Amino acid sequence: MATISSPRFPFAHLRLGTMLAAALCLAGTIAGPAIAQDAALMNVYLNHARVLKLDRSVSRVIIGSAEIADATVADERTIVLTGKSVGTTNIVILDANDNPIVDQRILVSTDEGNTLRVYRSTARAILTCTPSCEEHSRK
Repeated sequence: MATISSPRFPFAHLRLGTMLAAALCLAGTIAGPAIAQDAALMNVYLNHARVLKLDRSVSRVIIGSAEIADATVADERTIVLTGKSVGTTNIVILDANDNPIVDQRILVSTDEGNTLRVYRSTARAILTCTPSCEEHSRK
């Protein structure tokens, strides 16, 4: 295993492998909980719909922020969720007895697989390319 011997490194007495192992352990403790929380997110792409099929009849649908997502009752067991703007919110779906069927966070994001980012100095343009590229936003 290699040692770091440069005077520019204050931890010259540590082996490179030890430092890498410590960094990976630290990264695992920081990234671990974030990954677990992301698994609970329901992902919806901006300006796309997602169909939710439920095992019980729906009485009420509540969206935390109507600016981010919209929900439409297609029939008594089908909800259509649409991403309206980028961000996070939540959805609560209740049955006839006001028991929650779904209580989940929603992440509305752009479909990165079909986007192109163009940087010109400090300006940035995002183009959606399906199949031809059109400007999505400019920052």
